[in-house]
Amino acid sequence: MTLRFGIEEEYFVVDPASRVVVPRAAAVVRAAGPALGERASTELVDFLAEAKTAPCDDLDKLEEQIRSMRAAMAASAAAEGVRLAATGTPVLGDLVPAPISRGARYAESLAKYRGLDDEQSICSCHVHVEMPDRERAVQVSNHLRPWLPTLLALAANSPYWAGRDTGHACWRMMTWARWPVAGPPPFFESYAHYEELIGTLLGCGALMDTGTIFWDVRPSARLPTVEVRLADVSPTAADATVFAALIRALVQVSATAAEAGERAPDPSQELLRAGYWLAARDGLSGMGMDVCTGRPAPFREQAGDLLAHVTPALRDSGDLDRVTDGMRRLMTGGTGAERQRAAYRRRGRLTDVVDACILRDTAASN
Repeated sequence: MTLRFGIEEEYFVVDPASRVVVPRAAAVVRAAGPALGERASTELVDFLAEAKTAPCDDLDKLEEQIRSMRAAMAASAAAEGVRLAATGTPVLGDLVPAPISRGARYAESLAKYRGLDDEQSICSCHVHVEMPDRERAVQVSNHLRPWLPTLLALAANSPYWAGRDTGHACWRMMTWARWPVAGPPPFFESYAHYEELIGTLLGCGALMDTGTIFWDVRPSARLPTVEVRLADVSPTAADATVFAALIRALVQVSATAAEAGERAPDPSQELLRAGYWLAARDGLSGMGMDVCTGRPAPFREQAGDLLAHVTPALRDSGDLDRVTDGMRRLMTGGTGAERQRAAYRRRGRLTDVVDACILRDTAASN
């Protein structure tokens, strides 16, 4: 069975002249309403706007939706005199404290999480893949855990923060890791185990509600999906499409293994956290580790292993050539983080980095 899937993306609102982030997301989302309706929304911080695709069963349809969604958001931003940038962290701007969007839930978040919200200016991509039930979703989560650092390295697109190079390929993940329920999920024996832990976290106040379960894989709080939410927003629609196809294939392989009764590997949280940091620091070009054994392994080698692991599912869905080409492009042309740094090296201007991330208002260019 081909699983339906879709994505959510967040973009920074930037001034077209200075390229600094500006708190105009609410206006952009209002302007996008006629084209996207509820598929465009605000987020906690008024520097960023979110857009979503509808569920798709075909990769061509998903890419068409991503391109048209980005074009609609870009056109709406232009109508408001601003632009949108697809980067995981803001390259330029006065960021702290962040301007919190209006709304009762955002006010409640600020009261509970305080200074964490002040620095929550980050943009990510969430991939949803449909699941028959939540029990299967947590089983799939278990099988995905060993691959999460590799996925993080592939999607790294946030080396800059507020005018400086952080030395990391994915600085977004480093800021995100401070939240009480974030990063790689635990291993769950069952959905009942998951619910028991969530109940404890809600009871002690570490969670505001189920919408603040920020593990990088989780059963969606509102949709019949497993949600993979560890990636920086992709620089291009083509990159986003390939990443989504890779996630769907990995979920398909994991679901098949779960159905067959295969127990998922259970790497320790300590090795997973170390693997995350290695991926966030150096990205695809760095040396990571096999989180199940602790053996050092280059992320490029692990990316090749991941592609081999999901090849049967990609072949079944007809996506193998597209994803193989996309992975080859990342290996040779660089991840988003590498492309951002290349843009800076050309003339030594951070404004050029922002320009390289700007969404265009034509579907063909994104």
